[in-house]
Amino acid sequence: MNTELVVFIVYLCFMLGIGVYFFVKGRGSGEKEYFLGGRKMGPWVSALSAGASDMSAWVLMGLPASIYALGIGQAWIAIGLAIGYAMSWLFEAPRLRRFSIAADDSITLPQYLTNRFKSSSKVLQILCAIIFLVAYTIYAASSVKACGTLFQTVCGNIFVNNNDLLNQQIFMYIAAAIIIGYTFMGGFSAVCWTDFFQGLLMLGALLIAPIFALGLISGGQGQMTMESLSAANPDYWNFFPDWKTVVSGLGWGLGYFGMPHIIIRFMSVRSDKDLHKSAKIGITWNVLIILFSVAAGCIGHLFLGEVGDSSTVFIQMVRAIFPAIISGILLSAILAASMSTADSQLLCASSAFASDVYKPVIRKNQSTDKEMFWVGRYVVLIIAIIAVLIASNPNSQSIMNLVSNAWGIFGAAFGPAILLSLFWKRFTFKGAVAGIAAGAVVDIAWLVINTRLSAATAGYNGIFTLYEIIPGFIVGFIVAVVVALLDKEPKQEVLDLYDYATSDAIE
Repeated sequence: MNTELVVFIVYLCFMLGIGVYFFVKGRGSGEKEYFLGGRKMGPWVSALSAGASDMSAWVLMGLPASIYALGIGQAWIAIGLAIGYAMSWLFEAPRLRRFSIAADDSITLPQYLTNRFKSSSKVLQILCAIIFLVAYTIYAASSVKACGTLFQTVCGNIFVNNNDLLNQQIFMYIAAAIIIGYTFMGGFSAVCWTDFFQGLLMLGALLIAPIFALGLISGGQGQMTMESLSAANPDYWNFFPDWKTVVSGLGWGLGYFGMPHIIIRFMSVRSDKDLHKSAKIGITWNVLIILFSVAAGCIGHLFLGEVGDSSTVFIQMVRAIFPAIISGILLSAILAASMSTADSQLLCASSAFASDVYKPVIRKNQSTDKEMFWVGRYVVLIIAIIAVLIASNPNSQSIMNLVSNAWGIFGAAFGPAILLSLFWKRFTFKGAVAGIAAGAVVDIAWLVINTRLSAATAGYNGIFTLYEIIPGFIVGFIVAVVVALLDKEPKQEVLDLYDYATSDAIE
Protein backbone atom coordinates (compact mmCIF):
# COMPACT_ATOMS: atom_id res chain seq x y z
CA MET A 1 0.00 0.00 0.00
CA ASN A 2 2.76 2.46 0.95
CA THR A 3 4.59 1.95 -2.34
CA GLU A 4 1.42 2.42 -4.38
CA LEU A 5 0.54 5.52 -2.40
CA VAL A 6 3.97 7.05 -3.05
CA VAL A 7 3.52 6.43 -6.80
CA PHE A 8 0.09 8.13 -6.65
CA ILE A 9 1.56 11.15 -4.86
CA VAL A 10 4.39 11.52 -7.39
CA TYR A 11 1.91 11.26 -10.25
CA LEU A 12 -0.45 13.85 -8.74
CA CYS A 13 2.46 16.25 -8.16
CA PHE A 14 3.42 15.87 -11.82
CA MET A 15 -0.12 16.84 -12.88
CA LEU A 16 -0.06 19.88 -10.61
CA GLY A 17 3.33 20.84 -12.01
CA ILE A 18 1.85 21.04 -15.51
CA GLY A 19 -0.85 23.37 -14.21
CA VAL A 20 1.73 25.63 -12.57
CA TYR A 21 3.81 25.72 -15.75
CA PHE A 22 0.92 26.90 -17.94
CA PHE A 23 -0.26 29.32 -15.25
CA VAL A 24 3.14 31.07 -15.33
CA LYS A 25 3.36 30.84 -19.12
CA GLY A 26 -0.16 32.14 -19.70
CA ARG A 27 -0.01 35.29 -17.58
CA GLY A 28 -1.34 38.22 -19.55
CA SER A 29 -2.81 36.03 -22.31
CA GLY A 30 -6.31 36.51 -23.66
CA GLU A 31 -9.58 34.71 -23.19
CA LYS A 32 -9.05 32.47 -26.24
CA GLU A 33 -5.73 31.27 -24.83
CA TYR A 34 -7.26 30.20 -21.50
CA PHE A 35 -10.39 28.53 -22.91
CA LEU A 36 -9.09 27.18 -26.27
CA GLY A 37 -5.29 27.15 -26.06
CA GLY A 38 -5.07 29.78 -28.79
CA ARG A 39 -5.98 27.16 -31.44
CA LYS A 40 -2.39 25.92 -31.32
CA MET A 41 -2.83 22.24 -30.37
CA GLY A 42 -0.83 19.73 -32.42
CA PRO A 43 -2.23 16.42 -33.73
CA TRP A 44 -0.92 14.12 -30.98
CA VAL A 45 -2.00 16.36 -28.12
CA SER A 46 -5.40 17.05 -29.72
CA ALA A 47 -6.08 13.38 -30.45
CA LEU A 48 -5.06 11.91 -27.10
CA SER A 49 -6.58 14.82 -25.20
CA ALA A 50 -9.92 14.30 -26.94
CA GLY A 51 -9.77 10.59 -26.20
CA ALA A 52 -8.66 10.93 -22.60
CA SER A 53 -11.28 13.58 -21.85
CA ASP A 54 -13.86 11.12 -23.19
CA MET A 55 -12.62 7.93 -21.53
CA SER A 56 -13.19 8.74 -17.89
CA ALA A 57 -12.99 6.20 -15.08
CA TRP A 58 -15.88 4.30 -16.62
CA VAL A 59 -13.50 2.77 -19.19
CA LEU A 60 -11.36 1.26 -16.39
CA MET A 61 -14.06 0.72 -13.79
CA GLY A 62 -17.58 1.25 -15.22
CA LEU A 63 -17.47 -0.71 -18.50
CA PRO A 64 -15.38 -3.62 -17.13
CA ALA A 65 -17.82 -3.77 -14.21
CA SER A 66 -20.79 -3.99 -16.63
CA ILE A 67 -19.08 -6.73 -18.67
CA TYR A 68 -18.05 -8.54 -15.48
CA ALA A 69 -21.52 -8.44 -13.92
CA LEU A 70 -23.91 -8.60 -16.90
CA GLY A 71 -22.01 -10.42 -19.60
CA ILE A 72 -20.53 -9.98 -23.05
CA GLY A 73 -23.76 -8.46 -24.37
CA GLN A 74 -22.67 -5.18 -22.79
CA ALA A 75 -19.90 -5.06 -25.40
CA TRP A 76 -22.43 -3.38 -27.72
CA ILE A 77 -21.68 -0.22 -25.75
CA ALA A 78 -18.06 -0.49 -26.89
CA ILE A 79 -19.10 -1.09 -30.51
CA GLY A 80 -21.42 1.91 -30.47
CA LEU A 81 -18.73 4.12 -28.97
CA ALA A 82 -16.09 3.05 -31.49
CA ILE A 83 -18.40 3.76 -34.44
CA GLY A 84 -19.59 7.09 -33.04
CA TYR A 85 -16.07 8.28 -32.21
CA ALA A 86 -14.75 7.46 -35.67
CA MET A 87 -17.67 9.20 -37.39
CA SER A 88 -17.29 12.32 -35.25
CA TRP A 89 -13.60 12.65 -36.17
CA LEU A 90 -14.12 11.92 -39.86
CA PHE A 91 -17.29 13.91 -40.58
CA GLU A 92 -17.96 16.36 -37.76
CA ALA A 93 -14.45 17.50 -36.78
CA PRO A 94 -13.28 19.06 -40.11
CA ARG A 95 -16.46 21.07 -40.55
CA LEU A 96 -16.74 22.15 -36.92
CA ARG A 97 -13.21 23.54 -36.92
CA ARG A 98 -13.90 25.53 -40.09
CA PHE A 99 -17.36 26.69 -39.03
CA SER A 100 -16.16 27.83 -35.59
CA ILE A 101 -13.50 30.01 -37.25
CA ALA A 102 -15.99 31.40 -39.79
CA ALA A 103 -18.49 32.08 -36.99
CA ASP A 104 -16.51 35.00 -35.55
CA ASP A 105 -13.71 32.74 -34.25
CA SER A 106 -16.00 31.14 -31.64
CA ILE A 107 -14.23 29.58 -28.66
CA THR A 108 -17.13 27.74 -26.98
CA LEU A 109 -19.90 25.54 -28.30
CA PRO A 110 -22.79 27.85 -27.26
CA GLN A 111 -20.92 30.78 -28.76
CA TYR A 112 -20.51 28.90 -32.02
CA LEU A 113 -24.19 27.95 -32.22
CA THR A 114 -25.17 31.59 -31.70
CA ASN A 115 -22.62 33.10 -34.08
CA ARG A 116 -23.37 30.47 -36.72
CA PHE A 117 -26.77 32.13 -37.23
CA LYS A 118 -25.57 35.73 -36.74
CA SER A 119 -28.03 36.11 -33.89
CA SER A 120 -27.97 38.78 -31.21
CA SER A 121 -30.28 36.72 -28.96
CA LYS A 122 -28.69 35.17 -25.87
CA VAL A 123 -31.41 32.53 -25.43
CA LEU A 124 -29.36 29.73 -26.94
CA GLN A 125 -26.23 30.58 -24.98
CA ILE A 126 -28.13 30.66 -21.70
CA LEU A 127 -29.94 27.40 -22.50
CA CYS A 128 -26.66 25.69 -23.34
CA ALA A 129 -24.97 27.01 -20.22
CA ILE A 130 -27.77 25.65 -18.01
CA ILE A 131 -27.53 22.18 -19.59
CA PHE A 132 -23.73 22.34 -19.27
CA LEU A 133 -23.81 23.17 -15.57
CA VAL A 134 -26.31 20.41 -14.72
CA ALA A 135 -24.87 17.62 -16.87
CA TYR A 136 -21.21 18.38 -16.18
CA THR A 137 -21.77 18.41 -12.44
CA ILE A 138 -23.23 14.90 -12.67
CA TYR A 139 -20.45 13.78 -15.02
CA ALA A 140 -17.71 15.19 -12.79
CA ALA A 141 -19.27 13.43 -9.80
CA SER A 142 -18.61 10.06 -11.49
CA SER A 143 -14.90 10.90 -11.85
CA VAL A 144 -14.58 12.07 -8.26
CA LYS A 145 -16.37 8.93 -7.06
CA ALA A 146 -13.97 6.75 -9.05
CA CYS A 147 -10.97 8.43 -7.38
CA GLY A 148 -12.49 7.80 -3.96
CA THR A 149 -13.15 4.13 -4.76
CA LEU A 150 -9.60 3.67 -6.04
CA PHE A 151 -7.92 5.20 -3.01
CA GLN A 152 -10.24 3.38 -0.60
CA THR A 153 -9.53 0.02 -2.26
CA VAL A 154 -5.76 0.59 -2.31
CA CYS A 155 -5.17 2.47 0.92
CA GLY A 156 -7.96 1.19 3.17
CA ASN A 157 -8.93 3.05 6.33
CA ILE A 158 -5.85 5.21 6.80
CA PHE A 159 -7.81 8.24 8.06
CA VAL A 160 -10.62 6.80 10.17
CA ASN A 161 -10.60 3.22 11.45
CA ASN A 162 -13.42 0.89 10.39
CA ASN A 163 -15.29 3.50 8.37
CA ASP A 164 -14.97 2.79 4.65
CA LEU A 165 -17.51 5.45 3.64
CA LEU A 166 -15.85 8.29 5.55
CA ASN A 167 -12.39 7.37 4.26
CA GLN A 168 -13.71 7.23 0.70
CA GLN A 169 -15.21 10.70 1.10
CA ILE A 170 -11.91 12.11 2.35
CA PHE A 171 -10.13 10.63 -0.66
CA MET A 172 -12.73 12.26 -2.92
CA TYR A 173 -11.98 15.67 -1.42
CA ILE A 174 -8.25 15.21 -2.00
CA ALA A 175 -8.73 14.13 -5.64
CA ALA A 176 -11.09 17.04 -6.31
CA ALA A 177 -8.54 19.48 -4.87
CA ILE A 178 -5.84 18.21 -7.27
CA ILE A 179 -8.16 18.45 -10.30
CA ILE A 180 -9.27 21.94 -9.34
CA GLY A 181 -5.65 22.96 -8.83
CA TYR A 182 -4.26 22.46 -12.32
CA THR A 183 -7.53 23.33 -14.11
CA PHE A 184 -7.85 26.51 -12.03
CA MET A 185 -4.32 27.59 -12.89
CA GLY A 186 -3.49 26.39 -16.39
CA GLY A 187 -6.73 26.45 -18.36
CA PHE A 188 -7.14 24.63 -21.68
CA SER A 189 -3.43 24.11 -22.39
CA ALA A 190 -2.85 22.51 -18.98
CA VAL A 191 -5.92 20.32 -19.43
CA CYS A 192 -4.82 19.16 -22.90
CA TRP A 193 -1.24 18.38 -21.88
CA THR A 194 -2.24 16.53 -18.71
CA ASP A 195 -4.78 14.62 -20.80
CA PHE A 196 -2.05 13.74 -23.31
CA PHE A 197 0.11 12.05 -20.68
CA GLN A 198 -2.91 10.49 -19.01
CA GLY A 199 -4.12 9.07 -22.34
CA LEU A 200 -0.80 7.29 -22.84
CA LEU A 201 -0.94 5.88 -19.30
CA MET A 202 -4.52 4.65 -19.70
CA LEU A 203 -3.66 2.84 -22.93
CA GLY A 204 -0.61 1.20 -21.38
CA ALA A 205 -2.53 -0.02 -18.33
CA LEU A 206 -5.39 -1.49 -20.35
CA LEU A 207 -2.99 -3.24 -22.73
CA ILE A 208 -0.80 -4.75 -20.03
CA ALA A 209 -3.19 -5.95 -17.31
CA PRO A 210 -5.59 -8.14 -19.35
CA ILE A 211 -2.73 -9.68 -21.38
CA PHE A 212 -0.81 -10.70 -18.24
CA ALA A 213 -3.99 -12.00 -16.60
CA LEU A 214 -4.81 -14.07 -19.69
CA GLY A 215 -1.32 -15.56 -19.58
CA LEU A 216 -1.81 -16.58 -15.97
CA ILE A 217 -5.20 -18.09 -16.77
CA SER A 218 -3.61 -20.13 -19.55
CA GLY A 219 -1.12 -21.40 -16.97
CA GLY A 220 -3.94 -22.62 -14.76
CA GLN A 221 -3.95 -19.80 -12.21
CA GLY A 222 -7.43 -18.43 -12.92
CA GLN A 223 -10.27 -18.84 -10.44
CA MET A 224 -12.81 -19.82 -13.11
CA THR A 225 -13.03 -21.35 -16.57
CA MET A 226 -15.35 -20.40 -19.41
CA GLU A 227 -17.37 -23.54 -18.66
CA SER A 228 -17.75 -22.80 -14.95
CA LEU A 229 -18.67 -19.18 -15.67
CA SER A 230 -21.28 -20.35 -18.18
CA ALA A 231 -22.69 -22.74 -15.60
CA ALA A 232 -22.95 -19.94 -13.02
CA ASN A 233 -24.45 -17.49 -15.53
CA PRO A 234 -25.86 -19.22 -18.65
CA ASP A 235 -26.38 -15.90 -20.46
CA TYR A 236 -22.91 -14.49 -19.76
CA TRP A 237 -21.48 -15.24 -23.23
CA ASN A 238 -24.70 -14.36 -25.09
CA PHE A 239 -23.70 -11.58 -27.50
CA PHE A 240 -27.34 -10.88 -28.46
CA PRO A 241 -29.26 -10.87 -25.15
CA ASP A 242 -32.20 -8.79 -26.46
CA TRP A 243 -32.81 -6.04 -29.02
CA LYS A 244 -32.92 -3.24 -26.41
CA THR A 245 -29.43 -4.11 -25.17
CA VAL A 246 -28.06 -4.06 -28.72
CA VAL A 247 -29.78 -0.83 -29.75
CA SER A 248 -28.98 0.90 -26.44
CA GLY A 249 -25.33 -0.05 -26.77
CA LEU A 250 -25.11 1.28 -30.31
CA GLY A 251 -26.95 4.42 -29.15
CA TRP A 252 -23.96 5.39 -26.99
CA GLY A 253 -22.18 6.40 -30.19
CA LEU A 254 -24.68 9.24 -30.72
CA GLY A 255 -23.25 11.01 -27.70
CA TYR A 256 -20.02 11.91 -29.48
CA PHE A 257 -21.78 14.32 -31.86
CA GLY A 258 -22.86 16.53 -28.96
CA MET A 259 -20.20 16.04 -26.28
CA PRO A 260 -18.82 19.58 -25.69
CA HIS A 261 -15.60 18.70 -23.87
CA ILE A 262 -14.64 16.33 -26.70
CA ILE A 263 -15.64 18.27 -29.79
CA ILE A 264 -14.08 21.48 -28.48
CA ARG A 265 -10.78 19.70 -29.24
CA PHE A 266 -11.82 19.73 -32.89
CA MET A 267 -12.00 23.53 -32.71
CA SER A 268 -8.53 23.85 -31.15
CA VAL A 269 -6.46 22.05 -33.82
CA ARG A 270 -3.95 24.20 -35.72
CA SER A 271 -4.89 23.19 -39.28
CA ASP A 272 -6.89 20.77 -41.43
CA LYS A 273 -3.69 18.83 -42.09
CA ASP A 274 -3.15 18.32 -38.36
CA LEU A 275 -6.81 17.41 -37.99
CA HIS A 276 -6.41 14.46 -40.39
CA LYS A 277 -3.43 13.22 -38.37
CA SER A 278 -5.38 13.67 -35.14
CA ALA A 279 -8.25 11.60 -36.54
CA LYS A 280 -5.99 8.64 -37.30
CA ILE A 281 -4.31 8.79 -33.91
CA GLY A 282 -7.53 9.34 -31.98
CA ILE A 283 -9.56 6.60 -33.67
CA THR A 284 -6.76 4.04 -33.23
CA TRP A 285 -6.38 4.97 -29.56
CA ASN A 286 -10.13 4.81 -28.98
CA VAL A 287 -10.58 1.35 -30.56
CA LEU A 288 -7.68 -0.11 -28.56
CA ILE A 289 -8.90 1.39 -25.29
CA ILE A 290 -12.46 0.13 -25.73
CA LEU A 291 -11.39 -3.33 -26.93
CA PHE A 292 -9.16 -3.92 -23.93
CA SER A 293 -11.74 -2.46 -21.54
CA VAL A 294 -14.13 -5.20 -22.64
CA ALA A 295 -11.31 -7.73 -22.30
CA ALA A 296 -10.60 -6.52 -18.76
CA GLY A 297 -14.18 -7.33 -17.71
CA CYS A 298 -14.24 -10.82 -19.27
CA ILE A 299 -10.70 -11.84 -18.34
CA GLY A 300 -11.09 -10.31 -14.88
CA HIS A 301 -14.08 -12.55 -14.18
CA LEU A 302 -12.14 -15.66 -15.21
CA PHE A 303 -9.02 -14.63 -13.30
CA LEU A 304 -10.60 -13.38 -10.07
CA GLY A 305 -13.84 -15.33 -9.86
CA GLU A 306 -16.50 -13.58 -7.80
CA VAL A 307 -15.66 -10.20 -6.23
CA GLY A 308 -17.78 -8.13 -3.88
CA ASP A 309 -17.71 -4.86 -5.83
CA SER A 310 -17.63 -5.32 -9.60
CA SER A 311 -16.37 -1.74 -10.11
CA THR A 312 -13.05 -2.78 -8.55
CA VAL A 313 -12.37 -5.72 -10.90
CA PHE A 314 -9.56 -3.89 -12.77
CA ILE A 315 -8.02 -2.69 -9.50
CA GLN A 316 -8.03 -6.14 -7.93
CA MET A 317 -6.69 -7.78 -11.09
CA VAL A 318 -3.73 -5.40 -11.27
CA ARG A 319 -2.91 -5.75 -7.56
CA ALA A 320 -3.09 -9.55 -7.77
CA ILE A 321 -0.66 -9.75 -10.69
CA PHE A 322 2.02 -7.06 -10.31
CA PRO A 323 4.43 -5.92 -7.59
CA ALA A 324 3.54 -2.74 -5.74
CA ILE A 325 5.54 -0.23 -7.78
CA ILE A 326 4.14 -1.58 -11.08
CA SER A 327 0.59 -1.80 -9.76
CA GLY A 328 0.91 1.75 -8.46
CA ILE A 329 1.86 3.00 -11.94
CA LEU A 330 -0.92 1.01 -13.64
CA LEU A 331 -3.54 2.05 -11.11
CA SER A 332 -2.51 5.66 -11.66
CA ALA A 333 -4.28 5.15 -14.98
CA ILE A 334 -7.58 5.26 -13.09
CA LEU A 335 -6.55 8.58 -11.60
CA ALA A 336 -5.60 9.62 -15.14
CA ALA A 337 -8.96 8.56 -16.54
CA SER A 338 -10.88 10.28 -13.77
CA MET A 339 -8.96 13.53 -13.82
CA SER A 340 -8.61 13.80 -17.60
CA THR A 341 -12.39 13.85 -17.93
CA ALA A 342 -13.21 15.91 -14.84
CA ASP A 343 -10.79 18.71 -15.78
CA SER A 344 -12.23 18.99 -19.30
CA GLN A 345 -15.77 19.04 -17.95
CA LEU A 346 -14.99 21.72 -15.40
CA LEU A 347 -13.29 23.89 -18.01
CA CYS A 348 -16.14 23.51 -20.53
CA ALA A 349 -18.77 24.37 -17.94
CA SER A 350 -16.82 27.37 -16.66
CA SER A 351 -16.11 28.67 -20.18
CA ALA A 352 -19.80 28.33 -21.07
CA PHE A 353 -20.86 30.36 -18.05
CA ALA A 354 -18.08 32.95 -18.24
CA SER A 355 -18.09 33.52 -22.02
CA ASP A 356 -21.76 32.89 -22.79
CA VAL A 357 -23.65 34.15 -19.73
CA TYR A 358 -21.51 36.33 -17.50
CA LYS A 359 -19.73 38.36 -20.20
CA PRO A 360 -22.62 39.09 -22.64
CA VAL A 361 -25.63 38.96 -20.30
CA ILE A 362 -24.53 39.92 -16.79
CA ARG A 363 -21.70 42.32 -17.64
CA LYS A 364 -23.00 43.45 -21.07
CA ASN A 365 -19.58 42.86 -22.70
CA GLN A 366 -17.84 45.25 -20.29
CA SER A 367 -15.74 42.66 -18.44
CA THR A 368 -11.95 42.63 -18.69
CA ASP A 369 -9.83 39.58 -19.54
CA LYS A 370 -8.63 39.39 -15.94
CA GLU A 371 -12.20 39.46 -14.67
CA MET A 372 -13.19 36.69 -17.11
CA PHE A 373 -10.32 34.50 -15.97
CA TRP A 374 -11.37 34.71 -12.34
CA VAL A 375 -15.06 34.20 -13.06
CA GLY A 376 -14.21 31.04 -14.99
CA ARG A 377 -12.02 29.81 -12.16
CA TYR A 378 -14.67 30.46 -9.52
CA VAL A 379 -17.17 28.45 -11.57
CA VAL A 380 -14.66 25.57 -11.72
CA LEU A 381 -14.49 25.66 -7.94
CA ILE A 382 -18.27 25.77 -7.42
CA ILE A 383 -19.04 22.91 -9.83
CA ALA A 384 -16.30 20.77 -8.31
CA ILE A 385 -17.69 21.27 -4.80
CA ILE A 386 -21.21 20.28 -5.90
CA ALA A 387 -19.81 17.25 -7.76
CA VAL A 388 -18.01 16.11 -4.61
CA LEU A 389 -21.23 16.44 -2.59
CA ILE A 390 -23.08 14.28 -5.14
CA ALA A 391 -20.31 11.66 -5.28
CA SER A 392 -20.00 11.43 -1.50
CA ASN A 393 -23.73 10.81 -1.06
CA PRO A 394 -24.15 7.12 -0.10
CA ASN A 395 -27.30 6.97 -2.26
CA SER A 396 -25.59 8.26 -5.42
CA GLN A 397 -25.64 5.96 -8.44
CA SER A 398 -22.84 3.79 -9.76
CA ILE A 399 -20.02 5.29 -11.81
CA MET A 400 -21.46 3.88 -15.04
CA ASN A 401 -24.98 5.16 -14.33
CA LEU A 402 -23.76 8.68 -13.56
CA VAL A 403 -21.81 8.74 -16.82
CA SER A 404 -24.71 7.37 -18.88
CA ASN A 405 -27.08 10.02 -17.50
CA ALA A 406 -24.80 12.94 -18.40
CA TRP A 407 -23.78 11.35 -21.71
CA GLY A 408 -27.43 10.97 -22.71
CA ILE A 409 -28.32 14.60 -21.98
CA PHE A 410 -25.41 15.97 -24.01
CA GLY A 411 -25.91 13.67 -26.99
CA ALA A 412 -29.68 14.17 -27.21
CA ALA A 413 -29.54 17.94 -26.69
CA PHE A 414 -26.57 19.05 -28.79
CA GLY A 415 -25.91 16.27 -31.29
CA PRO A 416 -28.78 17.01 -33.72
CA ALA A 417 -28.31 20.80 -33.59
CA ILE A 418 -24.56 20.64 -34.22
CA LEU A 419 -24.85 18.19 -37.11
CA LEU A 420 -27.62 20.20 -38.76
CA SER A 421 -25.67 23.44 -38.35
CA LEU A 422 -22.72 21.86 -40.18
CA PHE A 423 -24.51 20.06 -42.99
CA TRP A 424 -27.80 21.91 -43.66
CA LYS A 425 -27.63 25.37 -45.17
CA ARG A 426 -31.34 26.02 -44.47
CA PHE A 427 -31.03 25.39 -40.72
CA THR A 428 -32.10 28.30 -38.48
CA PHE A 429 -31.47 29.71 -35.03
CA LYS A 430 -35.00 28.88 -33.84
CA GLY A 431 -34.59 25.32 -35.07
CA ALA A 432 -31.39 24.97 -33.02
CA VAL A 433 -33.01 26.31 -29.84
CA ALA A 434 -36.07 24.08 -30.26
CA GLY A 435 -33.99 20.99 -31.04
CA ILE A 436 -31.68 21.44 -28.05
CA ALA A 437 -34.58 22.00 -25.66
CA ALA A 438 -36.65 19.10 -27.03
CA GLY A 439 -33.73 16.66 -26.97
CA ALA A 440 -32.83 17.49 -23.37
CA VAL A 441 -36.46 17.35 -22.13
CA VAL A 442 -37.24 14.00 -23.80
CA ASP A 443 -33.97 12.47 -22.57
CA ILE A 444 -34.61 13.49 -18.96
CA ALA A 445 -38.31 12.54 -19.08
CA TRP A 446 -37.50 9.09 -20.50
CA LEU A 447 -34.92 8.52 -17.76
CA VAL A 448 -37.34 9.59 -15.00
CA ILE A 449 -40.12 7.33 -16.31
CA ASN A 450 -37.75 4.36 -16.54
CA THR A 451 -36.44 4.97 -13.02
CA ARG A 452 -39.93 5.13 -11.54
CA LEU A 453 -41.18 2.07 -13.41
CA SER A 454 -38.11 0.08 -12.38
CA ALA A 455 -38.62 1.11 -8.75
CA ALA A 456 -42.33 0.24 -8.83
CA THR A 457 -42.01 -3.05 -10.72
CA ALA A 458 -39.26 -5.53 -9.90
CA GLY A 459 -37.50 -6.74 -13.05
CA TYR A 460 -39.19 -4.18 -15.32
CA ASN A 461 -37.94 -4.71 -18.89
CA GLY A 462 -40.29 -2.61 -21.01
CA ILE A 463 -39.62 -0.07 -23.74
CA PHE A 464 -38.43 2.57 -21.30
CA THR A 465 -35.33 0.50 -20.48
CA LEU A 466 -34.08 1.59 -23.90
CA TYR A 467 -31.21 4.06 -23.38
CA GLU A 468 -32.73 7.53 -23.16
CA ILE A 469 -30.28 9.11 -25.61
CA ILE A 470 -32.01 7.34 -28.52
CA PRO A 471 -35.53 8.80 -28.15
CA GLY A 472 -34.00 12.12 -27.06
CA PHE A 473 -31.76 12.33 -30.15
CA ILE A 474 -34.56 11.33 -32.55
CA VAL A 475 -37.07 13.80 -31.11
CA GLY A 476 -34.47 16.57 -30.93
CA PHE A 477 -33.54 16.02 -34.58
CA ILE A 478 -37.18 15.97 -35.78
CA VAL A 479 -38.15 19.05 -33.77
CA ALA A 480 -35.10 20.98 -35.01
CA VAL A 481 -35.91 20.18 -38.66
CA VAL A 482 -39.64 20.93 -38.36
CA VAL A 483 -39.14 24.25 -36.58
CA ALA A 484 -36.45 25.29 -39.07
CA LEU A 485 -38.76 24.51 -42.00
CA LEU A 486 -41.61 26.46 -40.41
CA ASP A 487 -39.27 29.38 -39.73
CA LYS A 488 -38.38 31.87 -42.44
CA GLU A 489 -35.21 31.25 -44.43
CA PRO A 490 -31.89 32.39 -42.94
CA LYS A 491 -30.56 35.85 -43.75
CA GLN A 492 -28.16 36.20 -46.64
CA GLU A 493 -25.20 36.78 -44.31
CA VAL A 494 -25.94 33.42 -42.63
CA LEU A 495 -26.02 31.69 -46.00
CA ASP A 496 -22.76 33.43 -46.93
CA LEU A 497 -21.16 32.17 -43.72
CA TYR A 498 -22.14 28.60 -44.64
CA ASP A 499 -20.63 29.01 -48.12
CA TYR A 500 -17.44 30.50 -46.69
CA ALA A 501 -17.03 27.72 -44.11
CA THR A 502 -17.50 24.99 -46.73
CA SER A 503 -15.07 26.59 -49.18
CA ASP A 504 -11.30 26.17 -49.26
CA ALA A 505 -10.68 29.66 -47.85
CA ILE A 506 -10.03 28.33 -44.33
CA GLU A 507 -6.99 26.13 -43.86
